[in-house]
Amino acid sequence: MKSFLSISFVLFLLCLVDSKSLKPNSFKKRVFQDLFGKLNPRITGDPGEPLILTDLIEAGKLDEAQNKSLVEGLDTDIKSYSGYLTVDKEHNSNIFFWFFPSQGNASSDPVILWLQGGPGSSSMFGLFKENGPLLLNDGNLGIRETSWNKNNSVIYIDQPAGTGWSFTTDGYASNQTKVATDLYAALQQFFTLFYQYQHQDFYVTGESYAGKYVPAISYKIHQANPEAKLKINLKGLAIGNGYTDPIEQIHYAEYVYQLGLMDLYTTNLLKQTEARVVEEIKSEEYDEAYDLWSDIIDTIQQFTEIDIYNYLTIKRSHADETDLNEFFSKEEVRKAIHVGNTDFNRPDEVYDHLAQDFPKSEAWKVAELLKYYRVLIYSGQTDLMIPYALTVNYLQKLKFPGSDDYEKAERIVWHDDADRQVVAGYAKTAGKLTEIMVRNAGHLVPADQPEWALQLINKFTRNITFH
Repeated sequence: MKSFLSISFVLFLLCLVDSKSLKPNSFKKRVFQDLFGKLNPRITGDPGEPLILTDLIEAGKLDEAQNKSLVEGLDTDIKSYSGYLTVDKEHNSNIFFWFFPSQGNASSDPVILWLQGGPGSSSMFGLFKENGPLLLNDGNLGIRETSWNKNNSVIYIDQPAGTGWSFTTDGYASNQTKVATDLYAALQQFFTLFYQYQHQDFYVTGESYAGKYVPAISYKIHQANPEAKLKINLKGLAIGNGYTDPIEQIHYAEYVYQLGLMDLYTTNLLKQTEARVVEEIKSEEYDEAYDLWSDIIDTIQQFTEIDIYNYLTIKRSHADETDLNEFFSKEEVRKAIHVGNTDFNRPDEVYDHLAQDFPKSEAWKVAELLKYYRVLIYSGQTDLMIPYALTVNYLQKLKFPGSDDYEKAERIVWHDDADRQVVAGYAKTAGKLTEIMVRNAGHLVPADQPEWALQLINKFTRNITFH
């Protein structure tokens, strides 16, 4: 039986090389969506209507809007604000934010925007599972000791419209221009509402597919700031395990082979498929490029049976997020965070509308931004979805002030602040770029190495050297 399966698998690979993708046009396998479980909280009781703040902001009633957005009724002393910002009135597109002023010195600490990837993944995952101040223990709210909110103010936003708590009638983004336009409209309203934070250093951060979102919104801010009445004080951007430059990040086969996870024959077959992906992208056949790319991911997972988000573990089925589902289904929680009777949106619509965006690169924006802002690119050592080596591939191709120095720049051993005998990772800096590999972490660095992720973001936002 095992021999039969092996023969069948080889035939599958040969078909993959010699033909168009095996998927029918009507089907898209949604890569990245098995990273977390499914969030589908219910509406219970009478949680009221969602709090949309835009009318109050436009009327200049900022203190009233702030007071209304204050989160009250949760079993925590952590101060926060939440609500909705209308970013596209024609299509009824409303972006949900949950803002946590710094637990340190909120009047001077940096402000960080956190964006989840997906596309279509809610930033509630980042908040509760990675770097936010709140977590759940047996259904009860607890405090994360390694929260980025310890000494940074952090904004968690569900975007593009249709993601998580955010909703839209038919204003789904199909490209990064629309993503950035809507998010910029939300940030303009946010900093108008929370005017106390307008002049503090601002950093855009995110992971995974946010490797596109982060440069897109940062570039939009950069373009708009010279003429904008309200200038956003952008100082830098940080991308974790980011999917940014598909052509340079497609070369999985050689990397997987060097890890000993795939034999040479299969590796060579996959290399041929990777070459076809590049051809399809250059020919602007984006649907076919996407399908072939997802076939490559499928093949690696089927052949190795490992968890592609951390190759040191076995592939597993991700259970439903029972704790978060129960928490967000509570009437008092929905009232407290001002989502009311809003349905929590599944990511499929957002994902499918952006399917043709997958093969397109945002690397040129990273290169342009490196002329003006500090950029941190960090990767978990054991991530196979967006491997460190493939991220370095695209960084080596970038042209920016300092790019000639990047290849020869000294690679610094980065030690844990709490124990200088412990190696947290490796860092390299050239020009305004800092590139880091975090040891013993997979696709979700803040979840796998929370203490090091906190040190990493604090050093970056305060321009402290890694050593």
